[in-house]
Order: sequence, then structure tokens, then C-alpha cells
Amino acid sequence: MFPLTNQLPDLPTNHLLSTLPKEDYERLIPDLEYVTFALGEVIYESGEHQHYVYFPTTSIISLLYTMETGMTAEMGLIGNDGVVGVALFMGGDTAPNRAAVQIAGGALKMEARILQREFQMGGAFQLMLLRYAQALMIQISQTAVCNRLHSLEQRLCRWLLLSHDRVQSDNLAMTQEFIANMLGSRREGVTAAAGRLQDERIITYHRGQITILNRAGLETQVCECYEVVKNATERLLGKA
Repeated sequence: MFPLTNQLPDLPTNHLLSTLPKEDYERLIPDLEYVTFALGEVIYESGEHQHYVYFPTTSIISLLYTMETGMTAEMGLIGNDGVVGVALFMGGDTAPNRAAVQIAGGALKMEARILQREFQMGGAFQLMLLRYAQALMIQISQTAVCNRLHSLEQRLCRWLLLSHDRVQSDNLAMTQEFIANMLGSRREGVTAAAGRLQDERIITYHRGQITILNRAGLETQVCECYEVVKNATERLLGKA
């Protein structure tokens, strides 16, 4: 990890930060630190006090809820379109859920007190965060509907498309067990659903590596939930 210089970083950036006026972004640069995350790394647990927020650049972070039985399901995912730590500017300082790394990669880290100071100043930074919070709420709500009403194969397509939108590669490194935890399903179900997509040459899966061969094929099989989330995000935040 390392602090950024006073020049705009020559790194993959975060869409939220890139929408700020140049003078606002430049003011924030001394308070940003570039960090990297490994696959499966836990950023925070439910109920923990949050001391930092993270603006993903090449990583994707899953927001998870774990039941008393140990079953886990993803509520939302955050990539280079967002920020991890919404509670810190929405009136809380503890995490309502677990955050774990779904796709390894980088992020820009900021102290919570800096984010709260900037938020209280109002202006473009505050508006950006509030609009993102609304987009995330829509994603979380639509995920709940999707998990209740749509087939596992449709949910897998939605999840793959949302992940693909947030990375610059057709290759996604993750195990089927990890995907099952994200979708709140059994591994056997994910294996069967992924197998059908592989038979249709939409994806390939080998030793923890999923490759998207035919994005259009995913789009023809996904449920309406993907477009709802995608359209809401673009309306509120613009296209990444």
C-alpha cells in the first residue's frame, strides 16, 4: 500500500471519484491510499466499527449476511462504481453486514473522519455519495426480489454480468463454492447451472477460473433484475 502523490494517480480509478470536479478530486488525493486485496479477504465483519472507507478500482467487494445456521448470501456487490462503507456517511459507524473480497484487486482507502468531514461540507462530494447510496439500496432491494422469484441459473447470469461490468477482463477467478455462498445456494446447484451455461458455450469453468465467452448469451438468459440495477446505476451515477 502507498499514499498517492499530489498528481492525479496513473492507476485504474474509481468511477465515483472520477465524476468529481477536478479541484475536489485533487483536494482529496493526499487523503487517499492505494491498497490491494486478496480473493476472500474480509474487510470488516458485521457489527465492527469502521475506521476506513474504500473506493474499489480493480477489486469487487461483496456485502454478505450470515444466518445463525452459517448460511451466507450476498446482498450487494461494489466495484469501481462505488464505495465500501456507506454507513459512515448515513449516520452510523458500525457495519450492518460483512464485506469480503469477491474479485482480488486494488482500492483507494480513506479514513472515516476525512470522509465525514468532506461529506459535511456538502457540494459535489456529498451529492455523489448520496446518489450512490440510493443506487446501492436499489441493488440490494432487487437482489432480495431476485433471490425469491428467479431461478438459480438466472441469478447466476445476473451475478456474472454485474461482476463483468465492474472488471476489465472476461476472466473471473472464483470457486463454485464461493459463488454458492454469494447466491445463498448449494454448490451442487451452482455446478449444474454453470454446467448448462458451459454446454451452451456462454462460459467456461476450470479450476476456479470462469471465462465469459458470450456476454450476449448471458444477457438473453438473465432475468429483468440485471437491467433494473444497471439502468438505475447509470441514471444516478452516469456510465462508468
